Amino acid sequence: MEDKMRIEPNWLKEVESESGIRVSSCFQCKKCTAGCPLTFAMDIYPDQVIRLVQLGHKDRVLSCSTIWTCSGCETCTTRCPNEVDVAGVMDYLKETAVKSGIEIPEAKTLIFHRAFLNEIRKRGRVFEPGLMKSYMQDSGELKKKWDARTIGEDLALAWFMFKKGRMPLLPKGIRSKREIREILK
Repeated sequence: MEDKMRIEPNWLKEVESESGIRVSSCFQCKKCTAGCPLTFAMDIYPDQVIRLVQLGHKDRVLSCSTIWTCSGCETCTTRCPNEVDVAGVMDYLKETAVKSGIEIPEAKTLIFHRAFLNEIRKRGRVFEPGLMKSYMQDSGELKKKWDARTIGEDLALAWFMFKKGRMPLLPKGIRSKREIREILK
């Protein structure tokens, strides 16, 4: 725990220099977090990751699951009023963690990452119900919630989202699925 609290004052300069992204431009408006479709699966929010980078909390950031949960959809980047490439920062942090020999914090994070990429491969975009089905089955969460009789909470949330138009019943594809598959190779 002590290592995660260590501050490296020059880390922000290092991140900006190596990534080419002006992380210091972030003023914590939280638009990145508000637009992120994956915050439910993150241990810390995107705006918090950026703030921790600014403050030099390298060990804390590189050991969080958020950088691995990030899909790189760039919603955060497009919403940023200061043009901070938040998705680019997440990619840089993943690369840094790998180079540093830091393991992915939770097996479920890797399971989610794979489920997300599989959805992209199949349809060229994410179909949220399919993503959640794959993740819940592969991670064991479905069985765990079924056994605990708490699956109803997730179904109630899905129904609420469906009524609000935020959870489609049928997936939509894109025309360039082959191109997406090539990119993901």
